[in-house]
Amino acid sequence: MNRKRKKRVNLPMIFGIAIIGFFLFVAIFAEQIAPYDPTTMMTGYLPPSKEHLLGTNDLGQDIFSEMIYGTRVSLYIGVFAAFIVTGIGTILAMLSGYFGGKVDKVITALTNIAMAVPSLPLTVLLVAYLKPGRTSLIIAISITAWTGTTRILRSRVQQLCEMPFVKIEKTLGVHPTVILWKHLLPNMKDIIFTRGALAVASAMMTEASLSFLGLGTYGEKSWGNVLHYAFFRNSIMKKQVWWYVPPIVCISLAVLGFMLIGYYGQQEREG
Repeated sequence: MNRKRKKRVNLPMIFGIAIIGFFLFVAIFAEQIAPYDPTTMMTGYLPPSKEHLLGTNDLGQDIFSEMIYGTRVSLYIGVFAAFIVTGIGTILAMLSGYFGGKVDKVITALTNIAMAVPSLPLTVLLVAYLKPGRTSLIIAISITAWTGTTRILRSRVQQLCEMPFVKIEKTLGVHPTVILWKHLLPNMKDIIFTRGALAVASAMMTEASLSFLGLGTYGEKSWGNVLHYAFFRNSIMKKQVWWYVPPIVCISLAVLGFMLIGYYGQQEREG
């Protein structure tokens, strides 16, 4: 007697989607949610109150409003950097795995060299050299973070190239572009999605690290920037937990959300 299998609810992935959905909502409607303009200066340090839920910083700027607008900046940098990283990694992996030979050797050598270089110090140098801003952060992160995606997808492309449908296409003389984009790419979308979600988490961590070091965006606050100014103004010594704890919590939750989507999303598709 056949019994229908009940589809198991993927609670970790649902939890990850809920976290990211919440942050996306905050980022999109930041103007409507934030009670103050984050650049408005008021009366210096104030503890949390009904008027200022997370108090104010040394310039009198509302920290809660900074956190809300910081959601937009942090997600923007993380998502766009991950998009570029995943795109570069996918293209290089497809070229390397499909054509093989000299093309594979050159791309593999380039990947190995890039992986041998410590990514964070290189990213710091790139950001310091480039003009400060979102674009510079995205470029610096993208240049140093594509190697893992390339290596993983290259193996997948090589596996697919051994499949009968690909060999038949090659025998019939189908153009490589058609095979790559119409046959190989659709069969890698699950891995690409997973790597993309994990790349967002990695990019957000890198951006927070750079901003904490004072190499973030200028003129606008990200979570890392809020944390930078909190430590720079000795908020720990002054026991102003409402200033330095919220950005740490937000960064941790956002990274956790993307990692849950990437990791458990892949498990669900494999299952």
